[in-house]
Amino acid sequence: MTSRSPDLPGRMKTFGLFVYDFVIGDDWRVAAGVTAGLAGTYLLVHEAHLRAWWLVPVLLVALLPVSLWRAVRRP
Repeated sequence: MTSRSPDLPGRMKTFGLFVYDFVIGDDWRVAAGVTAGLAGTYLLVHEAHLRAWWLVPVLLVALLPVSLWRAVRRP
């Protein structure tokens, strides 16, 4: 049996902060758009029985220029 590390809560917090920074990154709007696209794809496939593989790439093509525009205009 292994004993728990005394710093496990600290390591979990550090890992959580890493995941947040990796997923959200600099622009939370892109992360929200990707999440909405994945949820929309799921709903279209499982509820409407449509092929929706195209939804996420379309959203990314729309979100990338917006994200770049916002990054370039920041001081």
